[in-house]
Order: sequence, then C-alpha cells, then structure tokens
Amino acid sequence: MNRERILLEHGGGGLLSHELVTEVFLPFFKNACLERLEDSAVVTLGDRKFCFTTDSYVIDPIFFPGGDIGSLAVHGTINDLSVCGGIPLMLSAGFILEEGFPMEDLKRITRSMAEAAKTAGVSIVTGDTKVVARGAADGLFINTSGIGRIEYPSPLSVESIQPGDAILVSGTIGDHGATVLCKRKELGLISEIRSDSAPLNGLVASILAASPNIHCMRDPTRGGLGAILAEIAGQSGLSLSIREAELPVREEVRGVCEILGFDPFFLANEGKVAIFCAAPDAERILDVLRNHEYGRDARIIGSVGERDGGGLILQTIIGGSRVVDLPLGELVPRIC
Repeated sequence: MNRERILLEHGGGGLLSHELVTEVFLPFFKNACLERLEDSAVVTLGDRKFCFTTDSYVIDPIFFPGGDIGSLAVHGTINDLSVCGGIPLMLSAGFILEEGFPMEDLKRITRSMAEAAKTAGVSIVTGDTKVVARGAADGLFINTSGIGRIEYPSPLSVESIQPGDAILVSGTIGDHGATVLCKRKELGLISEIRSDSAPLNGLVASILAASPNIHCMRDPTRGGLGAILAEIAGQSGLSLSIREAELPVREEVRGVCEILGFDPFFLANEGKVAIFCAAPDAERILDVLRNHEYGRDARIIGSVGERDGGGLILQTIIGGSRVVDLPLGELVPRIC
C-alpha cells in the first residue's frame, strides 16, 4: 500500500479498505479470531459459542427516508451478529457529539435507537458519550458493539462454502445507497426511494431453522453485493457465477444509477443478506425468505464453481460474461 495518508476510499469497503485491514491492522492485532475477517468474531466460552462485533456510523445526512443514524447503528450491529449465526443479546452505544449539535435531534436519534432495539428484541446495556469542539466532528458519530449467542450447529464462514452451493440474496439491492445519494443536497435529486435499513435477526432465524445446510451469510453493506461477493471469491479461491438478469433492482434505484453512472451491484444495502447454501435446499430457503416481510423479493442469483481461482464472474444480460474485481473504494463515501 504505497500511500502516505488515509483517503476517503479507505473506509469504503473495497480494495483500499481490504489493504488497510490486512497491511496495517492485521499485522499488529493478528490472532485466530481476527484472521477470519468475518462480520463478527466467533469465540467459545466454556461449552457455548458467542459472536462479538463492533461498528461505527458516520453517515451523511444523519436523517434519510427509511431511517436515521440511530436506527441504522442498531440494525447494522444486529445484522452483523445475525449473519454469523448469532442470536443478538445486547448492544453498547458510544456517541461522539460536536459542540452545538441540536438537542432535539439527539433526542430524536436516541428515541429511534431505542425503538429499533425494542423491535429487534435486544437491549442497549452500556455506552459512552464524548463531546468535541465545533469543527472537530460532523455533528454526530455513533459506535455500537454487540454480543450474540450461537446455536446453529455448523459454522457459518467463507471456509464452509462448497463447490455447487447456491447463492441467494434476500431482496432488492442498492436501496440504501440510492436513498442516501438522493438526499445529498449537492445532487438535488428527488425520489421516493427509501432505505432498506432493518433488523434481520428474525429473518435469519427463520432461514437457519429451515435448513441445516447453510454454509455462509454476509451483510452486503459498504461496497454492496458486488464487493462482498468479490471478497468471498478472493478469500475462498472459489469461482462464483452470478446471473445479472436475476439481480433484483427497483426501477427507481436503476433510474438513479443510470443518471449518476453508478452500478446497483456496488451500492450499499442495510437490510439484505447474501446466503450460500447446499443447492438442494435453495428452493426451500427461498420460500422461507419470500414469506418474511424482509425477504419478499428474494432470488437465487448464482452458484459456486470450482476452486480454480476464477473469481467473481457476472453472466451479463446480453449473454456474455466478465470478471468482477473488488472495487477500489465505496462509490458513495459516508454511506453508513
């Protein structure tokens, strides 16, 4: 990594984020849990398995159709625990406030966090508050951490993915990224798109109850579905084949992407899950997804090939194919 200073792209979930983690943080913090590079660390305490995760939220703007920075922070942490097979138990919340931030906005955000946690069945049990001088932060940043209990017998991990597995996504992609784009004042876009921010613990619990043959799940946030699939292909050495025609995209999202020159495959989601499972169970899992409010637009989008290092291959609508690389950085900075 031949860069002397941090760039916005280092926080985007793409290639530069990967380099930052593997070349700066991992050499110093290296341990068995961290080396897995999953959405949560999985640890064994006694005869029980738990997962632990932490995340920080710096989204701009802090209020958007479908949510705000508070509900987003709760949902994001719950989802990171859930895709590792965890049953979320409790969260922490840390606030970095800029001097002059409106008290009514803080109350609104705190109320939103409380409601999101209650809906998901978890409690915020500890926290911290810091205030910095004007100009030292952009209004409000939030950090959340969470602990979950794992009861699913098989490990959900990139290492568990097998050739022949089916790949599913729980619904339309790019909703959150397109929503935030439309709310950016400098773009002046008007749209009815709403963020898909939602807690996925209930949906994931239904999926896990339906099949003992789920191998891996991921929460495709920064960098979108394309980034997490490219990352998984790179980590596993497996070839992943995705059918572009099966990718579910709302027409409003497609329209925003066409105007701005973006690809919904790489736009952030905050209420979707990508699933790798044994092919014979795919239709059963699809039925479960479509019977849940957060999975009605679910699709089987592709399959896993051999361990040939072929990477992520997109079968295009026009009948061709192309290799999809991990993007350099997030298309839209400060998306979560």
